[in-house]
Amino acid sequence: MTAEPAQRWESTLDSVVVYAQGAVCRRVARGSVSPDGRVRVTGLPRSLDPGSLRARVLGASGVRVTEARVQVEAEPLGTDTPDGLRREVERLSDGHAAAQGRRDRQLNLIKEVRALHPVPPPRRRDDPHRRTPADAWLELADFVDERLAALHDRLLELEEALRIADHELSVAVDRLARASTDAPSAHVETTLCAVLALDGTGDAEVELEYGVPGAVWVPAYRLAYRQGDDSGRMVLRASVAQRTGEDWTGVRIALATADLRRRTDLPRLRSIRIGRSQAAPASAGWREPPAGLADLFSGYDTAGPGPAQGAAPAAAGTAAAPMDAVADFASAPVPPPPPAPRPAPQGYGGPPDSVPVLESADGAPPDAYGGAMPVPAQPAGSRPGARPRAAAKSFAGAPAATAPAAPGQAAPPPSPAPVAGPPQPSGAELDYAALVLCGPDEQGDRRGRLFPDSPFDPVAAEYRRRAEAVAALPLPGQAVRPRESAGSFDHRFDATARTDIPSDGTWHTVTVGEIPIGLRTEYLCVPSLEQTVYATLVLSNRTDQALLAGPVEVTVDDGFLLTAALPTLAPGGVRRVGLGPAEGIRVTRRTNLHESTSGLRNNTTVLDHRVHVELANRLSRAVTVEVRERVPVTSDPDVRIEERADWTAPEEGTDPDRHAPGTRIWRLDLPAGATAALDGGYEIRIPTGKALVGGARRS
Repeated sequence: MTAEPAQRWESTLDSVVVYAQGAVCRRVARGSVSPDGRVRVTGLPRSLDPGSLRARVLGASGVRVTEARVQVEAEPLGTDTPDGLRREVERLSDGHAAAQGRRDRQLNLIKEVRALHPVPPPRRRDDPHRRTPADAWLELADFVDERLAALHDRLLELEEALRIADHELSVAVDRLARASTDAPSAHVETTLCAVLALDGTGDAEVELEYGVPGAVWVPAYRLAYRQGDDSGRMVLRASVAQRTGEDWTGVRIALATADLRRRTDLPRLRSIRIGRSQAAPASAGWREPPAGLADLFSGYDTAGPGPAQGAAPAAAGTAAAPMDAVADFASAPVPPPPPAPRPAPQGYGGPPDSVPVLESADGAPPDAYGGAMPVPAQPAGSRPGARPRAAAKSFAGAPAATAPAAPGQAAPPPSPAPVAGPPQPSGAELDYAALVLCGPDEQGDRRGRLFPDSPFDPVAAEYRRRAEAVAALPLPGQAVRPRESAGSFDHRFDATARTDIPSDGTWHTVTVGEIPIGLRTEYLCVPSLEQTVYATLVLSNRTDQALLAGPVEVTVDDGFLLTAALPTLAPGGVRRVGLGPAEGIRVTRRTNLHESTSGLRNNTTVLDHRVHVELANRLSRAVTVEVRERVPVTSDPDVRIEERADWTAPEEGTDPDRHAPGTRIWRLDLPAGATAALDGGYEIRIPTGKALVGGARRS
């Protein structure tokens, strides 16, 4: 009787959450649960992380998932499998080779015709001088010229055909390299499926969740506003690239700034104890190997090696026994042991002639063909399966207690004392789902014990390598990685509509949604550095999510203006974005310095600075202009600075920019076609014994 195959449910990719690097996909499958409850859900990509598979039943159908694991399936591809791009590349490659061959043959023909030249017959010593047939020479030259002209015309045609074939081949190769990796690239298709064990009967809808590498995203924005309005339309877009091995068709996209591979284990602070040493507590769920584990493969060892392995090597210092004598070896008389004991080895890996001979209870040596080592009796009070100290010493290379050292030989070094306390298994040894029972062909103490399995799948490794190459894609202009701009907080942005993103490893633009944002237009100038007025947008984030740094396309009055760099805007934050010089507003700055002395004995130097700024608005609308100046700052108590102006110092927390100490601001509303003049200044009072060192004193 053969077991019935498990039911196969087709799955559909429903949603994807793209993280800073990698993605979490969710597939949905529907069907009727069979009595045995075994279901195979197909459609999983080859780059899937097997340890990330999760499954759950949607709705209250009375069915629950009791087991979920990943299984690899392989099947040959049919002849009608769509592989047009690869066949097109092969066809164009053949055509390119043919065109190159025709061009090379034409070059060889031109070389042969160019080599045609008249050769006079050899002249003997007694022959008189002969006249040269000039007409024949000229006819040959005319023939060569006509022939070369025709051949060169044909060569131009062949070179143009070769250039076109080379261009078509390069385009096809580029299309094949950029094609989706959802289609298989070999004659045997390997796919992944999720094998589920369901408890219950009836119709059910199952959701699978798994992680895949090879997906990245960066934010981008589009800002549209009209001059004079205090609000605009900010659209969040994202550039997404993925090479996960499956096309995302009609899926719900969400973008997250979190790191998918971040650590989730919590730190554990252990106690510091002073006093008697205590044994470390055993890990939960850990059990030592059972007693008598060496007898598990005694029958296998007694049967001897298989034919493919050949005859087993004989013991050191003895000849190999014939195969037909193996059966009578147990009943044959045992020769007495040699009188001189062998020298003890210095540890693991010693030469064959230094291996000690272990004797059983009746003095007989162990089986020559790998028979089971006799297990000594367990002392009272010992742990089950624990090896006695005498056996441990002989196994580690020390001689038995009854084997004295030979005369003239140095005593072997003592073996290290066994570590006290229970064993300390690692995290991999406690992952019971990944443990594999080692068979009889394993060497040493691995036989019959559970060890973590680490199979190497070259196909999956190649898919993951190609997928992770997406992280090295060059970023779009002014784009910033989300982990760099998000800071210590994580955010998630859900797209409002479903979208399609092929698995081709190139950037695709996805519209996420509209963001309410407040803005106002201000003009900024720093005439002490540059007598130019700049237009700026003061943006305020009115949402509870941060706006990450990235490029923003600014559209003013339905006309594209420029692409600027948007800084990270925290919830409720205000930042300024520059739009470039405003040619319609002019600014002029003049300064005047008057130096004098004051005091009873003229012991104070007074530096009187005067600043005059003129603004002219040539626009057809009123504008708000912010003029920035600076005054000196000092930490010397003997130096005093007195200001004489109506400017103000910027308030911390309310201004969208960070200002240096000593910054002063004029802010005024300038009507259309109006002009304004701003006067300010400050005095610097310095003791006569001191002077300004460095800097522009008279600026």
